[in-house]
Amino acid sequence: MMMDDQSRLSELIRFSRVETGATVIDVFPGAGDWTRRFSDIVGPKGRVYSFVPAEVAHFESDPFGKMQALAKEGGRDNVEAVSADLVAMPDVTQPADILWLHLFYHDLHTKLIQAKGATAQAFNRAVFERLKPGGAYVIVDHAAAGGTGTRDAQSLHRIDPAAVRDEVEAAGFVLDAEMAALANDADPRSAKAFDPSIKGQTDRFAFLFVKP
Repeated sequence: MMMDDQSRLSELIRFSRVETGATVIDVFPGAGDWTRRFSDIVGPKGRVYSFVPAEVAHFESDPFGKMQALAKEGGRDNVEAVSADLVAMPDVTQPADILWLHLFYHDLHTKLIQAKGATAQAFNRAVFERLKPGGAYVIVDHAAAGGTGTRDAQSLHRIDPAAVRDEVEAAGFVLDAEMAALANDADPRSAKAFDPSIKGQTDRFAFLFVKP
């Protein structure tokens, strides 16, 4: 079972509630795959902020440069590449309908991301501030074993879904939907998310929280 097969991809896009005319913030966009997908969906009246946290902008792979190049591609007039410290995200974006966090939430509990003072709590508050009322905060991540909280975030790049829910609800969000299609019971959740034995097939969870 591969996580990137077309049916699951389509289901995940539906789950995100991104639609024509929406404003979306894609946090830590990687190669920009989701930025491009959302750009196609929201159309000329929509907006996609491809947000590269300053905490990772210095990487040799030049993630911010890549997103600036993406924004210059034909038909991407609705994409804006932006970068700032993670918790300063509201300063470089406009009020949004959806904030998309794909395989990154666990990083909020790593030394790299916390080096400039960011915390999960502070970031969740920033997301709450930036979303419009009724806006959606969508989180997809690698699941750690139940009861482990944030323990495996640094070592395995996984996080206990219950810990995510507790932290996000503490910021004022309400859990509105979950998606079970990304689960993989065959994943023992004890290997690093990038380990060749499980890469691309990790047990994943997807939550959609709403700002009341």
